[in-house]
Amino acid sequence: MTGQHEIVHIGGYTAESDGRADGIVAARRDPATGALTPLGTVAVTPSPSFLARHPGRPVLYAVNELSDGRVSAFRVAPDGDLAPLGVRPTGGAEPCHLAVAPDGRHLFVANYGGGSLAVFPLDADGVPGERTDLVRHEGHGVDPQRQERAHCHMVSPDPDGGPLLAVDLGTDSVYRYDLDAGSGRLVPRAPRLRTPAGTGPRHLARHPDGRRCWLVGELDGTVTAYDLTPDGLHQRARVDASGRTGHVQPSEVAVGPDGRFLYVGNRGVGTVAVFALGGAAPELVAEVDTGGEWPRHFALAGGHLYVADERADLIRVFRVDPGTGVPEPVGEPVPAGSPTCVLM
Repeated sequence: MTGQHEIVHIGGYTAESDGRADGIVAARRDPATGALTPLGTVAVTPSPSFLARHPGRPVLYAVNELSDGRVSAFRVAPDGDLAPLGVRPTGGAEPCHLAVAPDGRHLFVANYGGGSLAVFPLDADGVPGERTDLVRHEGHGVDPQRQERAHCHMVSPDPDGGPLLAVDLGTDSVYRYDLDAGSGRLVPRAPRLRTPAGTGPRHLARHPDGRRCWLVGELDGTVTAYDLTPDGLHQRARVDASGRTGHVQPSEVAVGPDGRFLYVGNRGVGTVAVFALGGAAPELVAEVDTGGEWPRHFALAGGHLYVADERADLIRVFRVDPGTGVPEPVGEPVPAGSPTCVLM
């Protein structure tokens, strides 16, 4: 943060992945209006397709989504500039997601192409050390093109110290792991959740109450509600991710800060769907056009929604009505090459 403004970082695909980004871009966010002012590329690094921050140190982490997957760490300056801290191999191809443990002591990386989950210890300054574990998922799904083998797509640490959840698109599964903090190794916790065949689970969002979560199916265009309990995830309801006709390929999912609404990005139809969470099943209350057809990622911050459209090369800013939860576009789209992640 700087003055009355906040610094946002944007990840994207570079030429190594046939994208148009140069690396990680910084932008200045005006909390009052939501406006983003691009500050340029602050780290030239290949295909930083997903980003995460350390909870207690000025450190940013990026996957490098390449056939020889890597994770890069950077120290963040007050003006948003990034200084390299180190690069580590992830042990698998096409890492596409990463997350930091709530206590800031470990970094988890999902290797999509490798179908695996990597663990890195973080020192007191947030710098990653040598990888301490690499868990490979086995199996396949019913879709011969997309589920020919395991494809780990997301890692979700529990803010309250419960098991880590690993979402695997290729095996129609959500795996649960406990972390042995001493060794930095993952211990599987049974049972794993098996979604209906062909779901292709991509990302999940946890409710602030810690008792519920919602999982989007990239391949079947669904949102499934689960109760989170010590003995696993238990399905409560399953609904369509979009009310539109046409190709629906869900991407990001997030719960609003007050826990009343769920937001789902839908590629193909180019929308963000808004669901009310008051009942047993998510209820679609609105679906807004994002200004492009491929909303890859979005982030909520201070009453605003920021949508990254990978194929339209833009970030679209919305103001979220605090009563209805519905986003309305404000200002002009912000140009960004092949954006795939907006990190607040």
